[in-house]
Amino acid sequence: MIYEKIIKGMTLEDKIMLCEGADFWHTRAFEKYGIPSIMMTDGPHGLRKVEVDDKQTTLQISNPATCFPPACATGSSWDRDLLGKIGHAIAKEAHKEEVSIVLGPGINIKRNPLCGRNFEYFSEDPLLAGELGAAFIKGLEDQGIAASLKHFAANSQESKRYTSDSIMDERTLREIYLAGFETAVKKGKPQTVMCAYNKLNGTYCSSNEMLLTTVLRKEWGFDGLVMTDWGAIHDKSESFMAGCDLEMPGGQYYFKNETMKAVNEGRLSEQLINESVDRILTLIFTAVDNKKKNTACDMNENHKLARKAAAESAVLLKNEKDILPLKTEQKIAVIGQFARHIRYQGTGSSLINPANLTNVIEAFDENKVDYSYYEGCHEDGSTDDQLMLEAINGAKNCHVAVVFAGLTESYESEGFDRESMNLPDGHLRMIAEVAKANKNTIVVLMAGSPFTMPFIHQVKAVLHMHLPGEAGGEAVFDILFGRVNPSGKLSESYPLSYEDVPSAGFYENGHETAEYREGIYVGYRYYDKAKKEVLFPFGYGLSYTAFTYSAFEISSEYENLTVSLIITNTGSMAGAEVVQLYIGEMNSPIHRPVKELKGFEKQYLEAGESKRVKFCLDKRSFSFYDVNEHDWKVNGGSYTVSIGASSRDIRLSQIIELNNEKTITSHETVQGSWYETMDGKPEREDLEMLIGKKIEDFKTPIRGEYTVNHSISDMKKAFVMKFMYFVAERVSAKKYGKVDYTNPSFKMDMAGATEIPLKNLCLISGGVITKKLAIGLVQMANGKFFRGIGTMLKKTP
Repeated sequence: MIYEKIIKGMTLEDKIMLCEGADFWHTRAFEKYGIPSIMMTDGPHGLRKVEVDDKQTTLQISNPATCFPPACATGSSWDRDLLGKIGHAIAKEAHKEEVSIVLGPGINIKRNPLCGRNFEYFSEDPLLAGELGAAFIKGLEDQGIAASLKHFAANSQESKRYTSDSIMDERTLREIYLAGFETAVKKGKPQTVMCAYNKLNGTYCSSNEMLLTTVLRKEWGFDGLVMTDWGAIHDKSESFMAGCDLEMPGGQYYFKNETMKAVNEGRLSEQLINESVDRILTLIFTAVDNKKKNTACDMNENHKLARKAAAESAVLLKNEKDILPLKTEQKIAVIGQFARHIRYQGTGSSLINPANLTNVIEAFDENKVDYSYYEGCHEDGSTDDQLMLEAINGAKNCHVAVVFAGLTESYESEGFDRESMNLPDGHLRMIAEVAKANKNTIVVLMAGSPFTMPFIHQVKAVLHMHLPGEAGGEAVFDILFGRVNPSGKLSESYPLSYEDVPSAGFYENGHETAEYREGIYVGYRYYDKAKKEVLFPFGYGLSYTAFTYSAFEISSEYENLTVSLIITNTGSMAGAEVVQLYIGEMNSPIHRPVKELKGFEKQYLEAGESKRVKFCLDKRSFSFYDVNEHDWKVNGGSYTVSIGASSRDIRLSQIIELNNEKTITSHETVQGSWYETMDGKPEREDLEMLIGKKIEDFKTPIRGEYTVNHSISDMKKAFVMKFMYFVAERVSAKKYGKVDYTNPSFKMDMAGATEIPLKNLCLISGGVITKKLAIGLVQMANGKFFRGIGTMLKKTP
């Protein structure tokens, strides 16, 4: 241990207290041991430093910071260098604000379009998510700011996120849900990893030794600190034994006495606590050493970077007859409230207070665009006849109509999942009516997750900005008028309908038990194998120029295979292309995707320029995870190595033979199952076959069975919990002005108060819900009213 001398001088109680935060945002200081405190804040697409007043009350508004595009946008940039620069810029702002840890990036897999927090994540593909996450981490860490890679692991839903159990087979876990984290840990080298709220195959992530020690530390070589998500700890002793070091937030000492008792009774080794303390001290003293005296930060330059990031992440989905780019002298009808009030980020813990928010109208005015503006719809996404009449008449009198639409903020947020893949009815009506009025209609979309597009054949062009950050308005102008050539590629598939999603039908009904029945077939891995048409495939995106691929070469050395090709910009405009490399095993004896992304490079080329692009592949590029050997294996046989402009636009392809590998003939018995036939939707029985056991239905607790491990919602049939739910509503209503379930922040707060286990509510309530109160409430809910009152009134020794 590095700080063994300090640790030897500490009492057991103090060591346990150091492994819990001091409050919501700080580690604990111990002056008597010379241990200072450091601060952490939310990220990941900007710095969300929340100040605390003299009463230790957390203020709602965070300090102004650059709001970069969230991961739903930057994931579509496919640009490692860009993510590194964003991390670098956020690190500079962190130094200015005396913040040592930024809680990000989030690299969870986009399993299903309805996940309310998809806007915070990069991709449906683990390679893309891991590579971009690693680049962002390097940008932070190279400037001396610690990253916190999250949410580890298999955290792909917001519904019941505090207690849901992600049930999956080992191969799916390794190939899809851990692979991105593995890349980010090994290449990015974050100082901290944040474990998720959920259970993984029955064990909470904060108590999961397989996850936090066996895989993370022993297999991947992670030597940093593991912290909990806020309020995610369930048993402190189990967490120490699993390898979880720091409980956040802190200050409630909920588990202190039980932990000391476990050590004194020999059920918990004090050495494990010492090791956690050593990792915490390493983080703290490294942060102190990395603090910079010169904290100058050029916010104007950061805003320019945010503008660049938004433009380079935008995806041009349609451009019929090259209607784009526009010319400033064209008379344009600008329609839709999003033009004036752009949807630029998601709601929740990542909500940034933008230092310099711009909108489309301001950008058009600054650049002297000839336009007329029509509101088109209301803030909530609805519209009315008067707004539509104005928009239609305006569209008829212009050369081009540009409609701004997407998902309003009430549709997607941390804390709850979406109800459908549809856009608001008012936005759909607005697009349809304007398209009838003007044949030259262009749609600019803003949203953090896929949605259906019934209008796709009615309009000339579609530009998807995702959630473009604070400079989104300027970035829209840059692309519409050709100042920037769009180069984004979709980082997730866009299905024709929600019914086409492999997890549709059971994802939205999972709640407490999240059954990953589709296994490894997430996104394009499923659509390709099932030969299912999509609206837009993974990796898709248009440009104002054109690219050709040629001179495809593959070296013969298998262990370090080199793949190269020449890409040429054959158009008249400079631009960038994302060259994508896919590998698929032919005639595999085990079930595998048709192809999988194994490399990508973004290349910028002037008009007429050519460049050679090289990829270096290793054994892992051809591997699958063998659940019998618990290791990565390669089958001997034929493989297709493909180069594409998207997963369904393959430009070059070669077949290679791997003759020096043994073919594994017995791996998983899937004959006749969904994984072989892709017929319909996977059933529970298919997943049970993979995991080798029956999945028990979740049993809803009843009166007499309630514990502090249940939430207010779980116990809502009891009158006292109905009252607590009412109290939670009134507290949130005071914060936001009224009871308003259309307000995503209100809705998230209610989920945070009523869906989290009562003991965990104690941990995040700042002392409002005490341990005695929680126990007493549970006793009352179980029908022992007077015992509950007595527990609440009992004096703490």
